[in-house]
Amino acid sequence: MATVTTQKITIEPVTRIEGHAKVTIHLNGDGKVERAYLHINEFRGFEKFCEGRMAFEMPVITPRICGICPVSHHLAAAKACDDLYGSPPPRPAQLLRELMHMGQVIQSHGMHFFELAGPDLLLGFDADPAIRNVVGLIRANPELALRAVQLRKYGQEIINILGGRRIHPVFAVPGGVNKALTASERDQILAGLDEAIATIQIGLKIFQDWAESNQEDINRFAIFSTGYLGMVEAGNTLELYDGDLRLIDSDGRELEHFAGRDYLNYIAEHVESWSYLKFPYYKKMGWPAGVYRVGPLGRLNVSERIATPLADEALKAFKALNAGKPVEQTLYYHYARLIEALYAAENVRTLLDDPDILSTEILNTRQEFRGEGIGVIEAPRGTLFHHYWAKSNGQIERVNLIVATGHNNWAMSQAVESVAKTYITGPDIREGLLNRVEAAVRAYDPCLSCSTHAVGQMPMVIEIIDAQGRLAQTLTRLHE
Repeated sequence: MATVTTQKITIEPVTRIEGHAKVTIHLNGDGKVERAYLHINEFRGFEKFCEGRMAFEMPVITPRICGICPVSHHLAAAKACDDLYGSPPPRPAQLLRELMHMGQVIQSHGMHFFELAGPDLLLGFDADPAIRNVVGLIRANPELALRAVQLRKYGQEIINILGGRRIHPVFAVPGGVNKALTASERDQILAGLDEAIATIQIGLKIFQDWAESNQEDINRFAIFSTGYLGMVEAGNTLELYDGDLRLIDSDGRELEHFAGRDYLNYIAEHVESWSYLKFPYYKKMGWPAGVYRVGPLGRLNVSERIATPLADEALKAFKALNAGKPVEQTLYYHYARLIEALYAAENVRTLLDDPDILSTEILNTRQEFRGEGIGVIEAPRGTLFHHYWAKSNGQIERVNLIVATGHNNWAMSQAVESVAKTYITGPDIREGLLNRVEAAVRAYDPCLSCSTHAVGQMPMVIEIIDAQGRLAQTLTRLHE
């Protein structure tokens, strides 16, 4: 139960998300939630201080946006530089980049489900926060916790083998990569693959069992209609590294199918005074009718098949949740995330079995400088755009980044308000109800340092404001 000590409800530090945010919940005269806002209050500035740097430095500079998903920025920057310099990589280099990307997806999705979302799902939204954390998971199921750690380690080791380090690798360069894969390294990656797949399948079974027992929560927790955006290849097959973008509406009808380099023809950004993070939307429908969601839920909704057998079977079960129409329940982001992790692991085998994976033809040194380059990739959290303009000497003049968490900004804000209105009936607020508000944000696995391009502290503050505009309550709990 909340304890009233001052006039502010504080949850600090941020619990199991990356970045700095604040939620304000406004009550009406009856003590019901009238509005709720998710404020992203880190300063946006990364694009600006990249100006003046050389374009070939961007694959090294932009990963410093974040230590959680540096590989995504590394590869998106390299793809933008390929385009800018007019130097498409040889096929073996493309395979190796995609292999690194699969390692990133495995480690990121695995960490989110088991370590970040897991405490809520396995221990309960209302569990004592002193145990509702990864340490509590270890105590509750040490074997599962060990498997989860090993899964993340496996994904990171793929990155390490290719890029020389687990975080901020130096691997992709304009026109290719700087290191070939050896046969012994390939065999090392293959050696851990079966266990990684088995762990992901255990996670899927855990979520399916949890969902069966918690359908009431799933079906009232932040359900709303949006469009969905994600990358696909031929036949609307799920794609994470290189493909076209598909945008569908809330009924599953295709609105657009376009090359990522044409994104400015379809996507605009809206600004609100209460957040530093912009709100992307589909231009033709305008704001806010054109809002959409990205990330695992978005990608599975726009995809009709997956190229690997186990993940494709899992996709069929996912599609059956809403009779083939888009799945709208926010908590199913966790389900979609595991299906994507399964695909990434299976795709590791596909890539390693390709004869070109050991080729040393890994760099295209020919250039036809274009002065503008766009790189698009599906980061674990969703579609990531890097767009650079440069002088003839390669010096950057302008940078535009739209990251996954930005695309989901409206949806996260809507999820916070929806959950607050559903679960908080005020004025006395239990800690577990506030944890549900946080879980609405957590489902999107947001990376707020990426989305605002800033280094900052990581607290989340939740303020309850009464009908007279006064701060009403403080809740203090142990750090998670």
